[in-house]
This record gives sequence, structure tokens and C-alpha cells, in this order.
Amino acid sequence: MTLSRLDARAPLVVDTKSLGRQPGSMRTLERIAPAPGSLANGMVHVPEGADIALELRLEAVMEGVLVTGTGRTRYEGECSRCLDPVSDAIEVDFQELFRYPEEDSKGRSPAASESDAEDEEDEDYYLEDDLLDMEQVLRDALVLALPLTPLCRDDCPGLCVECGVKLAEAEPGHSHGDPVDPRWEPLRKLGGDTGEQ
Repeated sequence: MTLSRLDARAPLVVDTKSLGRQPGSMRTLERIAPAPGSLANGMVHVPEGADIALELRLEAVMEGVLVTGTGRTRYEGECSRCLDPVSDAIEVDFQELFRYPEEDSKGRSPAASESDAEDEEDEDYYLEDDLLDMEQVLRDALVLALPLTPLCRDDCPGLCVECGVKLAEAEPGHSHGDPVDPRWEPLRKLGGDTGEQ
């Protein structure tokens, strides 16, 4: 008998014993789970411990348990143009197959056997003693769905490149004159000497 490394009481661990390994059996599950750490990209993140509302459908199939679900939470971060704080709701859909463990010749499941190099490169998910862990599936779905360039509003004008003031709050026609490349300044002076501008 293989001991599970998963804690059945963990919020993102789901017990599938009630499905009974009979293809066609199904059950639905709703729960609120705290967000694990490091759900972030460059500009936004889901705060660690924030509530994630999960709706899961567990279906027993020949190879394992097919999990189809939706996760809803909020992200926080900075506007990519003006750096104001942003916060918005995010919803992700996911579907993943958790395979039944296949025992090797010594009675070990693929999760417990580290001797086979293919097992280390295998990206399949496996049940552990009828338990499945949703953390990695949820992490992948949420991080990929986070906006790479979040905006506080669609028409955010950003910051002035000269002085850094927020253009949304600046007076109309905000400018710093005609910028002149310092390399062209001698030519401008030459034009001034002949009376031309």
C-alpha cells in the first residue's frame, strides 16, 4: 500500500473515492479555497490567501478522473501606462485528466518511482490514493489568464515622458516645447546666423 503525500484536508485537494472508479460516474463540487503564493506575472498578481471560488465537475473515465472547472478571483497590480493601482475580477476555465496510478513491477506508482527518466519528464497528473491536487492546474490557468499589460481604463494616456506627470490630470495641451536633439543644435545655430529658422 502506497502512502499518499497529499493532505485530504488541504483546500485544493479533492477526494474522489465517491466516484468509485466506474466510468460514467460524476459529481459536482463547489468550494472556496485560498490562493496559493506566486500567482503573478510582471504587473499583476492574485494576493496570497485571496478567495478563489471553484466549481468543479469530476467524471470517472477509463484512464482516471476528468476534472472540468471554473475558478473566480480578483487580481491586483499597477496600470502599465500610468502606474495607478488596478484591481479586477478574473475567471478561468480548465480541464485536466488525473490518471489512475499504474504500479510498476515493485508495486510503486509513477509518483513514487523516480528510477525511470520518462516519469520525471512526464507532465501527466496522477491520483494519489484517490486524492487529486488542483493547485498546479489552477496555478497554470490563472497565471496564463492574468493580463500582461493591465490598464486602469482603456483610454489611459499614461505619463508624460519629459516630467512624469499623469497626462489624464495634466492641463490640456501639456507639452515641454519642441524637443531638439542635441546633435542637431549646431545646425540650428547655423540657420540662425543666416537669418533662417
